[in-house]
Amino acid sequence: MLDYTHVEDLSAADIARLRAVYEPLTASVRELIDATIRTEVDADAVAAAKAEIDSAAARLRAAQRDGSFGIQFGADGDPMPWGNAVIGVRNPCAPPLVIRKEPDGSVKSDFYLGAAFEGPPGHVHGGVSAKILDHILGDAASTPGVHRLTGTITVRYRRLTPLGRLRSEARVTHTDGFKTYAVGHIADSTGVTVDAEAVFIEPKWARD
Repeated sequence: MLDYTHVEDLSAADIARLRAVYEPLTASVRELIDATIRTEVDADAVAAAKAEIDSAAARLRAAQRDGSFGIQFGADGDPMPWGNAVIGVRNPCAPPLVIRKEPDGSVKSDFYLGAAFEGPPGHVHGGVSAKILDHILGDAASTPGVHRLTGTITVRYRRLTPLGRLRSEARVTHTDGFKTYAVGHIADSTGVTVDAEAVFIEPKWARD
């Protein structure tokens, strides 16, 4: 069984307050990542910036949790996967995706990928596309209270995915016992660039 969750006695108002504290910090670090990749300032400016960043990191490390963030739950059961690599509110390495559940059960997300996600020049790294599709297909396959983990995923790269504004969509095709099958894609303004199909499995420990 996965040991990655814990419940905090946090109300919806508490969660909103914490989000207001940490989300702007994460946004600033995302800007810092982008600036680090694209800066052309001289060595003195780089050294000064490094000293400031090291100082900020030390200030933030004055009090921190052990290990990873995992998934916290508020008192009302609201999930807080804030360290997640795709949707993490507190993870500056996440795009992040905000995923919408549609009335028909499908999921969609509009997002932006900048310089931090580059593979081929000017285009998204294939591993980043696979990571996003794994997450959004899993979100489509998810059901409250039921654990489903990726069993297999097949990703097809139809063409290069340009950096910039993108959309991802996913839906469940069918369920067979403890297996749930989903399909999805990433698209730019002219059409699909990458698609995927996956099988999500409810693990044995979650079925017992």
